Amino acid sequence: MTPFELVPLLDLGPLLPELPEFLAGLALLALMWLIVAKAVAPRFEELYERRSDEIEGGIRHAEQVQAEADAARAEYRKQLDAVRAESARARDEATERGDLIVAEAKQRAAQEQARMIAEARAQIAVEREAALTELRSQVGGLATTLAGRIVGESLDDDERARRTVDRFLAELESQPVRVPGAGE
Repeated sequence: MTPFELVPLLDLGPLLPELPEFLAGLALLALMWLIVAKAVAPRFEELYERRSDEIEGGIRHAEQVQAEADAARAEYRKQLDAVRAESARARDEATERGDLIVAEAKQRAAQEQARMIAEARAQIAVEREAALTELRSQVGGLATTLAGRIVGESLDDDERARRTVDRFLAELESQPVRVPGAGE
């Protein structure tokens, strides 16, 4: 039985190889397969492994860099929060100090105002007493002179003149003060 009889249904015509050619083709195919399996495939596998390792190493490196970036970002945020807290604390302290300075300035101003008012009142009281004394002497002299002219006798007696002036001034002080043009 020939190989051609094994495949009776297949009629390839002129394409059907002769047995020695067919066996030589099979032997060459086996040789090619051995060369590829022993020489070429291992190199491809080695190249594949190397590239795979490089890619995995790159991924690990990228993951490591990402982890470092996340840690740096977390540290940055922590420092930023600390700076914000410090800034808020400093702003609050500055506000408190400013409020304290304003309060102290108001207190000093109020004390200065009270001192100036007290000095002014004391000066007014002194000037009032001086004016009253001067007024008494002038009014007393004028009143005694006028009264002496009206009565026709001299009122040079100091004690009597002083009593008359005191009585006159007491009457003036008991009268209400009228300010011209103040709602008359």
